[in-house]
Amino acid sequence: MTENWGGGGDEGCGGLRAEKEQHRLLLLPIANVGRIMKHRLPENAKVSKEAKETMQECVSEFVGFVTVEAAERCRRERRKTVNGDDVCWALSMLGFDNFVGPLKIYLHMYREQENEIRSKNHFK
Repeated sequence: MTENWGGGGDEGCGGLRAEKEQHRLLLLPIANVGRIMKHRLPENAKVSKEAKETMQECVSEFVGFVTVEAAERCRRERRKTVNGDDVCWALSMLGFDNFVGPLKIYLHMYREQENEIRSKNHFK
């Protein structure tokens, strides 16, 4: 059986609808994207639906792009779990070095916080 990505053939537009639905499921929630955008703009600024949707697609594509690179590293190393260090490595390999420093700082703080929570729960 062959896959029909163009939506033609016996299915009519059903294949195209299914592809569009699958793509929609891969997008980050538009409310979150809009909230982040508004956070960086002046208080009285408005963001159009079209701008939110465009940013939603760009951000989702970027996340997918980095994730594929990180996952490929894990595959080569015969690991099944992508971790924060893999994401930092992928960002660097893809030329996004300016993101790596802040992400490593965040990752370090996140891990410290997780360790504190684990140690508190361990002594309860």
